[in-house]
Amino acid sequence: MPDPVPGRRGPVLAVCCLSVLLVSLDVTILNVALPSMQRSLHSSVPGLQWTLDAYTIVLASLLTLAGATADRVGRRRVFQLGLVLFTGGSALCSLAPTTDWLVVFRMVQAVGGSMLTPVAMAILANTFTAPRERARAIGVWGAVVGLSMAAGPVLGGVLVESAGWRSVFWLNVPLGLAALALAALFVPESRAPTVRRTDPVGQLLVIILLGTLTYAVIEAPGEGWTAPPIVACLIVAAGTLAAFVPYENRRAEPLIDPRLFRSAPFSGATATAVLAFGALGGFLFANTLYLQRVVGLSALGAGLHLLPMAVPSLVCPPLSGRIVGSRGPRIPLLLAGAGIAASGVLAVAVTRSAHPSEFLLYVTYALFGLGFGFVNAPITYTAVSGMPRAQAGVAAAVAATSRQVGSSLGIAVIGAAVASGARPAAWWIITGCGAAILALGAVTTGRWATATAERVAVRLEPSPPNATADAPG
Repeated sequence: MPDPVPGRRGPVLAVCCLSVLLVSLDVTILNVALPSMQRSLHSSVPGLQWTLDAYTIVLASLLTLAGATADRVGRRRVFQLGLVLFTGGSALCSLAPTTDWLVVFRMVQAVGGSMLTPVAMAILANTFTAPRERARAIGVWGAVVGLSMAAGPVLGGVLVESAGWRSVFWLNVPLGLAALALAALFVPESRAPTVRRTDPVGQLLVIILLGTLTYAVIEAPGEGWTAPPIVACLIVAAGTLAAFVPYENRRAEPLIDPRLFRSAPFSGATATAVLAFGALGGFLFANTLYLQRVVGLSALGAGLHLLPMAVPSLVCPPLSGRIVGSRGPRIPLLLAGAGIAASGVLAVAVTRSAHPSEFLLYVTYALFGLGFGFVNAPITYTAVSGMPRAQAGVAAAVAATSRQVGSSLGIAVIGAAVASGARPAAWWIITGCGAAILALGAVTTGRWATATAERVAVRLEPSPPNATADAPG
C-alpha cells in the first residue's frame, strides 16, 4: 500500500498504538485484580492461571491466521472486526458469574485481540517504509506497551478498590469504541499483492499443541506429572509438534512458512519474544500474589510498588527504537537480557521474607523494567524488516504469536512453581530467561546472521509477473 498522505501518518500510528494499549493494558490491570477475583469467584490458583492463559492461548493460536487473513481480505476490515469482538468480550467479562464463564468470555476477548496486534504491525510496516522511520514508530509502539505497564497496575488498583474487579473490564469499552471510530476515519484499506490460501490443518495443529502443553503445565502440580491426563497431554503435544513441521514444509502456502526460521535474526527474535514475555507473564503473576498474599498489601499498594518496573518500561522503548534504527538490535538485546537476569537473581534474595527491604524490592522491579523496556523494539523490528511486504502480516503475526506463547508458558510454568510453594524457583526461571536473551542477542545480530536474513528475504520475494503493489481499498 502506498504511504498515507502525510497528514494521516500520525493518526494511523495513534490508532495502532491505541489497539496495542487495549490488549496490553488488559493484561497488567487484570494481574492486580487476581486476588480480588479469587475471593469473589472462589477460584483456585490454577483457576487464576486459566483466566490469564485461556486468553493468551487463543490469542497465540489465532494471531498468524488473523495476520494472513488481513493480508488477504483487507487489513482495516479485519482490524475493525477485532475491535468489535474485543470490546464486546470485555463487556461480557465484566458480567461473568463464575470463573468458568469468565474463562469463556476471555476467549471471546482473545479472538478479537488476535486481530489487533499483528494487523496493527502490518499497517505500521506498510505506512513507515523507511527503516529508520519504521524503527522509531516501533519504538513509540513499544512505549505504549510500557505505558500499559506504568498505568495498568496503579489504574487496576484504583479500579479494584473503588468499584471492584469487574470494573477493570469496563475500561476497555470506551477505549475500544474510540479506536473503532478512529480506524474508520484514518486507516486506509490495504491488502497484500498476492493472496495466500488458508491452512486449516496447520491452524488446528497449533491450537492442539498450545492447549495440551499449557494444560499439562498448569494442572500437573495438582494432579502429578505421572497422572494419565497429564501424560496424555504431553504425548499429544509432542506428537503434534512432530507432525506440524513436516506438514508445513510440504505446503506451498503454509500457515507459518518454515523458511522464515532459516533467518538467524528472525529465529532469534522469535525465541527472544518467547523468553521475554514468559519472564514478564511469570514476573507479574508471581509478584502480584507475593505482594498481596505474602506481604499483605492492597491492590492499590501492590500497583504502586510495581511502578519502579513500569517507569523504565515506559521510558526505554523509544530509546531502544532509536538505537535499533541507528546501530542495530544488538545493544538493546544485550541490555534487555542483562536487566531481566539481574532482576531474577536479586528477587531470589529479596522475596525470602514477608517483610522485604523496600529499596531492594524497588531495585529488583526497576531492573526488570529496564530489561523489558529494551526488548520490544528489536523483536518487532527484526521480525518485519528485511521481509517482503507481502509477508508483513504473517511475519508480524509470528512475532506476536511468540509473545503470547511465551506469556502462556511463563504464567503456566512460574505459576506452577508458585502454587507448589517453590517461589525461589520462579525467580531462577526468570534469571534463565534473561541469560538466554543475552546469549541470543550476541549470536543473532552479527554479519553471519544478517547474511542468513538476506538469503531468506530473496527466497520469500514473490515472483513479479502477477504481483502488483499494495493497493488502497
